[in-house]
Amino acid sequence: MKHIFLSFALLMGMLLTSCERSDFMPKASGRPYEVLVVMDSVEWNAPHGRALFDILDTDVPMLPQSERSFRISQTERKHFDRMLNIFRNIIIVNIDRTQYTRTRMKFTRNKYAMDQIVLTINSPSNEEFREFCVNNRQNIVDFLTKMEMNRLVQELKKENSKVTFDLAKSIFQCEVNAPKELTSFKKGENFLWTSNNTASGMMSIVMYSFPYEGPHIFNKEYLVHKRDSALKANIPGEKPNMYMKTDTLCTVVKPIAVHSKYAMEMRGLWYMENDCMGGPYVSHHRVDTEANRVVVIEGFVYAPEKMKRGLIRRLEGSLYTLKLPEEQYFAEITPGIEEEQVDTVAQK
Repeated sequence: MKHIFLSFALLMGMLLTSCERSDFMPKASGRPYEVLVVMDSVEWNAPHGRALFDILDTDVPMLPQSERSFRISQTERKHFDRMLNIFRNIIIVNIDRTQYTRTRMKFTRNKYAMDQIVLTINSPSNEEFREFCVNNRQNIVDFLTKMEMNRLVQELKKENSKVTFDLAKSIFQCEVNAPKELTSFKKGENFLWTSNNTASGMMSIVMYSFPYEGPHIFNKEYLVHKRDSALKANIPGEKPNMYMKTDTLCTVVKPIAVHSKYAMEMRGLWYMENDCMGGPYVSHHRVDTEANRVVVIEGFVYAPEKMKRGLIRRLEGSLYTLKLPEEQYFAEITPGIEEEQVDTVAQK
């Protein structure tokens, strides 16, 4: 009987110990781009709290109508318990002159739940915190957006469009994970268009390539010209004088890193010449050094009766999954903020 009791005690001890492991942490809750701010209400409504709110309340860039970047929630410190600490994106603000000599920002993964990001901002004073928010506005927006994109990339690796994957492989010798709904397609010379082919809420992935002539080509005028040429030839409208075109006044370009390599992002609005169709697009231009070519992958949306934030973000996540022939793996989108390593067992 004594041996049975000891065996039972050992078994229970092993189970309890295993429950402390991060493998048994709850899954993070909340929808994509939801952010919970842990900050007392008095501070949240003060000028320094409003500075953080203004960052999170910004619009998604280059959409035809105003759509907020994030869904914002706020809670008092005393209410931040096990019901709330499993939120997917959390910002914790600590302002204390006795503990901090300068304002610093860092993040941790899976602190209270799996697939969670906790961004902590420590500052010695309200004024320094407000100034830090003003100066790091884009850094905070980019960080939260990149973390959500990384989550989406992982989801697309598990479930994606076989049509897009197979055609990208056969035409460009590249791999792409696009949303599974993209099952309709059109092929051309060094061109691919896949779509969910719906009248409203249409999502599309476009790929095309052209010879690489040197780094001087990575400018707005050259890339817009290449885009307009490829899409005019391959995406006509209902009538002969209708074709897809770039709104150059609502297009911006900027260099980014994809899989730790240089790429050019182009983002803006498109329209159908001599028609009333249009919508947002985002594209990546990447150099395939083995074939000495530029491979372009673009997502564009046509959804006149719908909000477009979620649709264009799903397509943008797909762009980061493009794997050129010489690439062996997907690299995470660099967060751009210092990461703090934490012991998830201790946090439990």
